[in-house]
Amino acid sequence: MKKQLISGLALTCALGSFSAFATNGYFTHGYGMTHKGMAGAGVALSEELMSGANNPATFLPKGTELSLGLELFSPERKYTASKVDTFYPDAFYLEAKTQKSDNSVFAIPEFAIGHQLNEKVNIGLLVYGNGGMNSEYDAESAPEGTFYGGTAGVDLKQLFISPTVSYKLNEQTRLGVSPIYVVQQFEAQGLGNFAPFSQSPEALTNNGTDTSTGFGVQLGISHAINSSLSLGASYRSSVSMEEFDSYKGLFAEQGGFDLPSSFQIGAAYKLTPSNQVVFDWQKINYSEVKSISNPVDNLMSAPLGANAGAGFGWNDMTIYKLGYQWQRTSQQKIRFGVSYTEQPIPSSQVILNILAPGVQEWHFTTGFSHSFTNKVQLNAMAFYSPAKKVTGANYLAPNQQLSIEMKQTGLGVSIVWEI
Repeated sequence: MKKQLISGLALTCALGSFSAFATNGYFTHGYGMTHKGMAGAGVALSEELMSGANNPATFLPKGTELSLGLELFSPERKYTASKVDTFYPDAFYLEAKTQKSDNSVFAIPEFAIGHQLNEKVNIGLLVYGNGGMNSEYDAESAPEGTFYGGTAGVDLKQLFISPTVSYKLNEQTRLGVSPIYVVQQFEAQGLGNFAPFSQSPEALTNNGTDTSTGFGVQLGISHAINSSLSLGASYRSSVSMEEFDSYKGLFAEQGGFDLPSSFQIGAAYKLTPSNQVVFDWQKINYSEVKSISNPVDNLMSAPLGANAGAGFGWNDMTIYKLGYQWQRTSQQKIRFGVSYTEQPIPSSQVILNILAPGVQEWHFTTGFSHSFTNKVQLNAMAFYSPAKKVTGANYLAPNQQLSIEMKQTGLGVSIVWEI
């Protein structure tokens, strides 16, 4: 039944077109190329149709508009297992080596259409990828595989389909709402040696791609204090997803993999008519999702797949985003941004996070917009997230040290035109 829900060609092509590892845990650093060029900041700012993915209150199409975008995302992931002098019985040692993950470039699409219904109401549809996670450690590089079960890795894809409405309450305040339909796909391979720790070893690994769906909602508000200063806030609910039945022996709660809630507030301030700064604060509540937040220590007290089964041990994340844009000419804007967060993976949780090394902390971004005519605009962005490494003991062989590391770069463009 759930397979039929996404049997349409459009959804299948969209999900099949991207697979990546997002940048704040498994959330992208922002939505829309204009905001990505400012490190994802701008919850108080309407720059394009995709602004509505950050805050539905800032969804402000001019007449009827259409936007198409594509990001090329390049993460470099690797892990290192240290050499040991003493091998203890019943411990699970990884081969002492450094190995990089395959698959280094991914394409992430976005699409939006919007219509100004009247002076107060705007309606539209946003379709975008949340990112996800991907790793693939080739068994040809490690003769028996990372976990001695052949090529090891995971592939998580997430697609958001979001009808959006914004409403002008008065001259200063706008409200917005976006019901969200989420489709996600997941596949794991090479984890067979964790079978003794699983309550359903037949649903642990190498079962192909499984699909789940769920519904949530995003709410937003924007308020103009005066002509220079505006404030904004947006809340995205947690999303209760269908279980990954094919991986109920891997994820806690019998294959549960829900989406956590998140909250973002921010301000946009014009220093001069042509210079503007934006600042956002965002919180992502990974602790709401047991398959993400349960610690690896649980392997010894509850099997994989159980309610208390081991997960990736992630903490909640708080992200600070600072952006700047300069109206260089009447047709062109230049943007810069920087964001910082403390990565969510404790050093004690490294072993399973070889599969999901979401350790990024800093993002440095730039971008621009150029209007070719009154009806056609090009947006572009680029970002760099420097390498971050986390090192800790192998939980299953405590005298071995494991390190996970990742760095990222990305380029994106979108075209917006009035129909």
